[in-house]
Amino acid sequence: MPKTSARLLSLLSLLQARRDWPGQALAERLGVSARTVRRDVDRLRELGYPIAAVKGPDGGYRLDAGARLPPLLFDDDQAVALAVALRTAAATGAGIGEAAARALTTVRQVMPARLRHRLDALRITAVEPADRRPGPQADPRVLMELSAAVHACEVLRFDHSPAYAPPRDEAEGGTARPRRVEPHHLVTWGGRWYLVGWDLDRADWRTFRVDRIVPRAPTGPRFTPREVPGGDVAAFVAARFRGSDGPGGWPCRGEAVLALPASVVAGHLRDGVVEELGPDRCRLVLGAWSWVGLAAAVGRFDADFEIVGPQEFRDAVAGLARRYARAAEPPGDEGAALRHSP
Repeated sequence: MPKTSARLLSLLSLLQARRDWPGQALAERLGVSARTVRRDVDRLRELGYPIAAVKGPDGGYRLDAGARLPPLLFDDDQAVALAVALRTAAATGAGIGEAAARALTTVRQVMPARLRHRLDALRITAVEPADRRPGPQADPRVLMELSAAVHACEVLRFDHSPAYAPPRDEAEGGTARPRRVEPHHLVTWGGRWYLVGWDLDRADWRTFRVDRIVPRAPTGPRFTPREVPGGDVAAFVAARFRGSDGPGGWPCRGEAVLALPASVVAGHLRDGVVEELGPDRCRLVLGAWSWVGLAAAVGRFDADFEIVGPQEFRDAVAGLARRYARAAEPPGDEGAALRHSP
């Protein structure tokens, strides 16, 4: 027979694995008598685990949510932070989604009602680009407040501090006008949190940095949720961060032929189309936020290439070539600017 401490942990693990357990089934799994199971259940109750007796022909036990967290050495804020991290991990598609979802179910099961309600109101869409980098930390209380408005479909009023000065309203004594937004999704992108919503004053979709949001109370009236363009919030947000107004591709797209195998080029693309033209030659269709950015993206492959089109792409490559040629001139060469001027 296993020691009492090890048996208690095994019993707790079984109770967390499924909703209801017949007493005899627990006894068989643990290799003990039904009487020993009853004593172990009482010990867990003394430790703060809310285990309810299930009525029925065989009787049984259920691990319920209690009035307080069992002694897991987590305070309320830590428990919520753990649940948020698990929910985010479950949504990222990083290969641990199923395990994170199971762990989230376990944590939620033992949460008190006040924390479960906060967690259930949280809706997260995770969009992580390949060049993810740490960003400013969002206030967990603001995240919860925004997620509650998303869940309740209530209009938000908040102050937002972008890089530029916000408009002023004389009717409010010269103070910055609050944004009025129908909140739809909380999104992670590149290590930062964003709120995606319909801006009522601008009649358009907007993304707002959560670390720059200061909510105003109270929230506004309820609204009927709109559908983001294209119906896919991840694709929509990714397109916005590329500079596109719609859920489609980049604002600048061009075509080139590279003196490299298609397999080599494909291994360095985040998105784009590569077509094999021969053993050491391929066609590349690529997008970027500007024509100069597109020209630089093609040049990074360190291979000869020819531009197929459009003309804006060709002009950007020519302009970038002149700029690089000027930068490569030795210091003090006064004729460099004249030789390489347009």
